[in-house]
This record gives sequence, structure tokens and C-alpha cells, in this order.
Amino acid sequence: MFVLFRRTLPLLFLVVLWAGPARSEQGMAIDPATCLGCHSDKISVQAFASSVHGKNACTSCHVDITDLLKHMKKEIKVEKVQCERCHKKQNSEHFASIHAEKGVTCAQCHTDIHTHTYWKNDKRIAVAKCIQCHDKESVYRKSVHGKGVAAGNMDSAACHDCHNLHDIKPLGDPNSRANREFHTKVCMKCHSDEKLMAKNKVTTVAVKSYMESYHGKNYRLGFPEKVAGCADCHTAHSVLPKADPQSSVNPNNLTKVCGRCHANASGLFTKFYAHGEMTDREKYPILYYTFISMTGLLVSTFAVFWVHTLLWMFRGFVENREKAALLQRGEHHHVMPDAHKQYRRFNRIHIFLHFLVITSFLGLSLTGLPLKFAGQPWAVAMMKMYGGSANAGLIHRICAGITFVYFGSALAMSIHFLFIRKDIPGNFLQRLFGPDSLCPNLRDIKDVIGMVKWFLFKGPKPTFERWTYWEKFDFIAVFWGMFAIGGSGLMLWFPEFFGLFLPGWAFNVATIIHSDEALLATGFIFSVHFFNTHGRPEKFPMDFVIFNGQIGKEEMIEERGDQWKRYEEAGITEQFACRKTSGVIYDFFLKGFGFTAVAIGLGLLALMIMAFLSGGGH
Repeated sequence: MFVLFRRTLPLLFLVVLWAGPARSEQGMAIDPATCLGCHSDKISVQAFASSVHGKNACTSCHVDITDLLKHMKKEIKVEKVQCERCHKKQNSEHFASIHAEKGVTCAQCHTDIHTHTYWKNDKRIAVAKCIQCHDKESVYRKSVHGKGVAAGNMDSAACHDCHNLHDIKPLGDPNSRANREFHTKVCMKCHSDEKLMAKNKVTTVAVKSYMESYHGKNYRLGFPEKVAGCADCHTAHSVLPKADPQSSVNPNNLTKVCGRCHANASGLFTKFYAHGEMTDREKYPILYYTFISMTGLLVSTFAVFWVHTLLWMFRGFVENREKAALLQRGEHHHVMPDAHKQYRRFNRIHIFLHFLVITSFLGLSLTGLPLKFAGQPWAVAMMKMYGGSANAGLIHRICAGITFVYFGSALAMSIHFLFIRKDIPGNFLQRLFGPDSLCPNLRDIKDVIGMVKWFLFKGPKPTFERWTYWEKFDFIAVFWGMFAIGGSGLMLWFPEFFGLFLPGWAFNVATIIHSDEALLATGFIFSVHFFNTHGRPEKFPMDFVIFNGQIGKEEMIEERGDQWKRYEEAGITEQFACRKTSGVIYDFFLKGFGFTAVAIGLGLLALMIMAFLSGGGH
């Protein structure tokens, strides 16, 4: 039987050869068995049959072969297989990739095309394939990600998790926006997935803390090219545990790593908590108690002054109705001689310095709040309007410089007031706590009690001296703010210098203080100060005195009767009478400036409230 089969085999083969061309001429596919009759020395029948392409005929790929006889006579030129005929999605991705640009074809990765089996998402197969060409990146295998994949953890990051399988983009300019964004974006894909990280017992605090940092906020605002990303510190392919001596974030290597961006970074500088959490009392007690202290300051300040504002708002509303009722009955107070005669309350230096305060404060707020609330759409839009975070930072620093100018001027004027002026009686202490001083004194306690009684309908509305207690608070707040905001701002402006003698965690503390104190300042100015100055019923819509320095006699006596009385007793009231009032053009432009400033402030206050209501503030 076996001898008979062996004798008839050549005959069967000739029949197949004869039938093959006939079928191809009839438009039918050539039987793969026919092809394997010649190509079995290179292609295993069993391997091809069990491959992903095993159910396809050979001519499904080698479409040029339409006539077997001509093919055998080598009269048909067999072209390269066009994989895109079936794999359209993969082809479209590959077509736009750096591989296609460099001439890397499908078969150069899929070399086992006739025995190719489904990879079943086994990342080890993809890594082994990539390493064949990208041998310089083979350090990946020693990284935490590489070891995880090798151990069979398919959640660990492999080459294609970051670079994709077919849609592999060129890295291009290492300083380009796309490149810099890539350094962080691909890491976030996994590390921001809370379920995935929990499954693998990896904390997500790194993502949260990075996004709340200066680096992360710039990334969220759309300017990753201006800051460090994940791979800048942890590297792209050699991510190792902190304890590993070869790790880029090992304490012994941090000076070099930080020095890439921060020239002359010292050992102290590297004590910075890159992922410090201010809400973690166990790991970061200094940050925690700084945060608690600043939060307590914010809550207590706003609680006291917002209650004060609401009480005043209601009592002032009632007072206005009472005055309107008196007018209706013709029982209003008697007409005061020269009631509208103007007196000088502020001189030109005061007006100019307040102009600097307004412009610098608004500039700082407009450029600082988008960074504070980086996750808000309006913050991204504002940063784009400035032309980027770098431009916003430049404006912010210019305004900070103006702030130091007016603060220095205030110090000089305070020294002049206390020690040099000849028209103020008394010694240093008498001047410091006297009626012309902005320093709080015992009278302020009496004034606060008097105002609260008036709020509660328990007493008459008090009159004041040259300065009210809320004006003194504003002035003292400038000194506190300069040490808190100014001091922390200088540290963050020149970190390398301060890092020479301060530990790195001091910058974490400075960031918390700068951020929260700025929030306190903007929230207070745009709500409490605006109301005390312009929004209270007796001043609404604006008190123009700070812009032209003038106040009417009747208004001054009603509001600052004790100051008027003191000036009358000293016989100096007419020394402050305005010989010439401000002109129409001056008033027109300065009032326009004032209303614009108030509108900007209220707009920013509304955006801040929106951010907190949407969960965008800490």
C-alpha cells in the first residue's frame, strides 16, 4: 500500500499543478497546499496553519500571483505584500509615524509573518521586539516598569504604553511643547488611574502633589515646556526606586538632577519635598501645620470682616431709609454753611502711591490667580491672553517690584512722620499712638464697640479721627503682607540663592504661605476693602477721595467729626482748604480708572468664588 502511494504521489502533484492555473483563471484562490508544495522548506505547514493568517490563502496577501504556471516560470513579478489591504487602522497609524518616516515597514517588526500568533496583549513580546532596534533604551529592562513586565505584570508600563504600537510620534525638538508635554502626559495615563494604582499598591499622591506644584500648574495651564515634567526627574526608561544608588531621585544624585534646571543647586536645595503633601501630618508635619495656620488665618479674618460687612450693609441701608423719611417729612438736618467746600485729605504723594498700589495689586492678581486656580478654564484662557505663563510671570515680577517701591516709600514716610516732621507735636511714642498715626491705639477699641452698637441699633453712629480702625487694619496688613507675600515671593523668585542657606522644604512652606496669603489679600481687598471704601451705602458707588485727595466739609464733619473738632481747636482747618479743586478732565479719567479697577476686582472675586464652588481651591 505504501509503495503504491509513493508511486502515485508524483501523478497527484502533476494533477494539482494542472488544476491550479485552471482555478486561478476562473478567479478562484490558489490552494495553499499547492504553494507549500514548493515553499515547504521555508514555511512550516503546521506553524502557518496555526498562525493568525492560517485561515487565509497565500494569494490573500500575494495578490500578484494570479497564474500559478506563470509564477512558476517566474514570469510574474511578486511585489511586497500590502498589509494595509486588511489592516487599515494599523496602517493609517503607521503611515503617520516616525517608523514610516524612517522607512521601517510592517515586516521589519513582524518578521515572523508566516508563523505569527496572537500576542494576547503580552507586553513582554512587544518589549523584546522594540529592544531589537532600540538597544540604547534597553536600560528599561532594569527599571521598575521593565522588571514588572518581565515578571508578568501586564499593568506595568511597556514601550507601547508610552509610544503606542503603530502611531509612534517623533520626539523632535527636546524643548518643544509637544516633547515637554509628552514627558508628563504618558506618565499620567497610568499614575492618575486610581483603580489601576490601587490594584498594584502604588500611591497616586505623586500625581496630585505634582499637579498642585508650580511645575504641575504650568503643565495644566498648557505650558509644559516651561517647567520640569515627570521624566526630567525620574528619567524616561530608567525609573528606579529612590533607595537604588542608580536612581535619578536617590538623595546622592539629586544635586545633579536638580542642577539641570536650577543652576548651582546646593545640597540644601535638594531637601525640597517634590511630592510633599500639606495635608499629611505624619510625613510632612511642617507643611501640615503651616497649612493649618494659614487656613486658620484665612477663615478667622474672613469670618470677622464678612460679618462686619454684612452688619454694616444692613445698618447702612436702614440709615439711608431713615434719612429719606426725614427728607420726605421736611425734617432733615439744618443746612451747613459751606457744606460742599473741599478740604485736602490726601496730598499728591498719597494719591500717587495709592495709584501704584492699585496697578501693582491688580497686576499681581490678574497674573497670580490663574496660577492659583490652574485647573479652571478661565485660568487657561487668561494665561493664553498673556501669551503664556512666562509673560505672566514677567508681569507678576514687575508688579512685585512696584510693590516693593511703594512699601519702601511707606517706610520712608513713616520714619519721616515719627522723627522728622515739625508740624506734628509730641515725641516718637506720642506720634506713634497719636490721632494722626495709622498705628492702632486704645481709641480704636472704643470705635469698634461704638460701631457694633450702631450695627445692632444700640447706640448712635460714631464719628472718627483722621484714621478709622478699618483703615488702620488695611495699613498694618500691608506690613504683614509684605513679610508674608513679599518674603515668600522673593524665595520663590530666587530659589537657587536662598537654597544656599535654607533647606529645600522652606520653599514648600513659602509656596503655601505665598498662595494662601495672596488668596487672603485678594479676597479681602475685593470684598471687604471695596465695601468699606466704595460699597457701603453712604459711599456707593465710589468714594473718589483717594483719587483727588478732596473731601467736602459736611462729609468730613459727619464721618470724621473728631478730626474736624481737633483741627478747629488748633485753628488749622483752613490750612487744609483746597485753593483749587480737581478739574473736569482729571476727574473724568481718574473716575474711569477707579471704576475700571473696581470692576476688574469684582470680576476676579466672582471667578475665585466660581473656582471654590467647583472644587478648584484647596
